[in-house]
Amino acid sequence: PWLVINKPGAGGVLGEEFVVRSKPDGYTIYVGQGSGHDFVMPHLQKMPFDPMKDIAPVARLSIHSIVICVSGKSPIKSMKDLIEWAKKGNKVTAAVSTAAGSVDLVMRAISKRANIPITTVPFAGGADSTTALAGGHLAIGGGHPSEVLPHIKAGRFRPIGVALDNRDATLPNVPTLKEQGINVATWGSVKGVAVPLKTPPEIIEYLSSTLKKVCEDKDFKKTMAQIGQPVDYLNTKDWTAFMQRAYKDYGDLIKELDIKI
Repeated sequence: PWLVINKPGAGGVLGEEFVVRSKPDGYTIYVGQGSGHDFVMPHLQKMPFDPMKDIAPVARLSIHSIVICVSGKSPIKSMKDLIEWAKKGNKVTAAVSTAAGSVDLVMRAISKRANIPITTVPFAGGADSTTALAGGHLAIGGGHPSEVLPHIKAGRFRPIGVALDNRDATLPNVPTLKEQGINVATWGSVKGVAVPLKTPPEIIEYLSSTLKKVCEDKDFKKTMAQIGQPVDYLNTKDWTAFMQRAYKDYGDLIKELDIKI
């Protein structure tokens, strides 16, 4: 049996720090590795731990895109439409879940790559930012599939692009930004599993292989798909390499965009 302990706060930092400080015996596991506080925040501020050095990756469970949306009533139907609309002098405001978060970075990168001014408007979280877009208070917004899918299905949102190398399995008909000529490198939003740093290798291997079996389970895949979390397993070696590349790429993007907080 698993005992789930929710540790909210500081964008997930408190939960991961709890595991970093825990006994490395395989009985304390962190689910959520690969969030913005792992890839983004260390480049912007001092952290209570180093997410690349102070915790041991086990496996990746899923990856999904950041979905760029407009109101269902908007005349904009694609990224091309958005660019043309902006170049006619219309003000583009973008609802983002948090300042310097992954959605904010994507919006800023679109602004630079497409050479259009986009003003990002940070909210207290994904629920607030999607509510603002649904109310027609901003031109565009972005969020994870789990946040925007209910609005898309209800016709309140229209997706115009996904920030991921490949199309998102939950929205297979929505083209990527790169397909639409906007070269925005993104690693999407991932859900990984980690354990305290000095956990024995045999325990990490056992956990990784067990999670592989979980990710192959049809019911698990179905449930994850329903909440906008397509299963995409990576073993310990590949997940570690993915994190290292993502960390570097986000750091390079932050420098390019000259983001500071």
